[in-house]
Amino acid sequence: MKLYVLVRDNLSKSQQGVQAGHAVAEIILRNSADLAWNNGTLVYLKANKTSFDTTLKELEGYTIFREPDIGNTITALALLGTDKVVEYFKNFKLV
Repeated sequence: MKLYVLVRDNLSKSQQGVQAGHAVAEIILRNSADLAWNNGTLVYLKANKTSFDTTLKELEGYTIFREPDIGNTITALALLGTDKVVEYFKNFKLV
């Protein structure tokens, strides 16, 4: 199963990579015993604030990462690539 990571597109490319990495670490820390991802495919996607906020409302089962250095703003989220997730993200752009 793929792991999808969504980051805010208003961050620099370097910040996007770092925030995506934090989201991956966070989902592993919170779900290590039962995470159905075995260090396989990672899909890094980006979204503007509106699309990012809509994703938070429309999808479930994600793990968020809040960046302390940016006022604890949610900068990234990670979730497993279920059929619903794959369909939802099909038009999002890769980082």
